Amino acid sequence: MTATTFPLSIRLNVTAREKLKAIAVRQKRSASALAAEAIDQLIERHEREYAWDQSCDDALRHADVTGLHVTHDEVMEWMDSWGTDAELPTPVCHL
Repeated sequence: MTATTFPLSIRLNVTAREKLKAIAVRQKRSASALAAEAIDQLIERHEREYAWDQSCDDALRHADVTGLHVTHDEVMEWMDSWGTDAELPTPVCHL
C-alpha cells in the first residue's frame, strides 16, 4: 500500500538547489525524493530529541516526588569501572 503524499513547495538558494540536483543525478533519484527523505530524517531526529527531553523531565519529576537518586560520585565511580576487570554494577537509587 502506497502512502498518500502531498506536494510541498520550498525555497532553496541556488547553491543548495544545484548541489541537491547533482546528488540526485549521482544517486539516480529525484531531487524531490532526496528532499522528502531528508525531511523524514529531520522529523525523526526531532521526535527522538523531544522524547528524550520528555523522559528526562519525567525522571526529574519522579526524583522530586520520591527523593530517590544516585549521586554524581556514584555514577562516576561506576562509569570509571567500565571496560575494566572490576566493572561495578549499576548504582541503585536511594534516598
